[in-house]
Amino acid sequence: MKTAEMNQAESTSGLVLHKAAVYDLLLSLLTLGREGSFREQALRLAQLKEGESVLDVGCGTGTLAVAASRHVGATGNVSGIDASSEMIARAVKKAQRAKAQVDFRIGLVESLPFTDGAFDAVLSTVMLHHLPPKLRHRCAAEIHRVLKPGGRLLAVDFATSSAQNKGIIAHFHRHGNISIDEIVSILANAGFRIVQSGELGFGDLQFALAMTPPPR
Repeated sequence: MKTAEMNQAESTSGLVLHKAAVYDLLLSLLTLGREGSFREQALRLAQLKEGESVLDVGCGTGTLAVAASRHVGATGNVSGIDASSEMIARAVKKAQRAKAQVDFRIGLVESLPFTDGAFDAVLSTVMLHHLPPKLRHRCAAEIHRVLKPGGRLLAVDFATSSAQNKGIIAHFHRHGNISIDEIVSILANAGFRIVQSGELGFGDLQFALAMTPPPR
């Protein structure tokens, strides 16, 4: 792993997760053992199409990005970024086992390493609550920048805080809760049009589907 990439990841004010195997276990617990169904529901809401370019922001161990690659097919492309080198290393191994072509990189949500208008769709799942408030706005602005005109963002996160809990689950909620109203407000301030929002149907997970302005 390049030293410059690792140093960049360490400079973020967001929470960087390092226990990749524990992360996978926790996600299974939080989706009540229905991670596969959760993943497919998210991808259906994102309305991915064959041939599209997709970015998974805060991709964790890459499970969603690998699944997205099946939806866009051989003519599409999928990238995933995460600030954690451990997460990216596990994601690369998952893609190799699945024979999926996914471009996984260490990167920061506040400075996405992609050109303007590079993607048709961006996915952000259980990531925003890891960011302090100011960084959430910077992240939304960066996502808006890398999306094509008329591009889609699916943001999924927890409706309530786990700050009162103890143990490993509390560790993964260090920055507290982010309500659906806050997600909608952040995206609207970044220039998105909210298409749909509500409960995802898995525990307290909620979602917002938003679009950038269409081409003129």
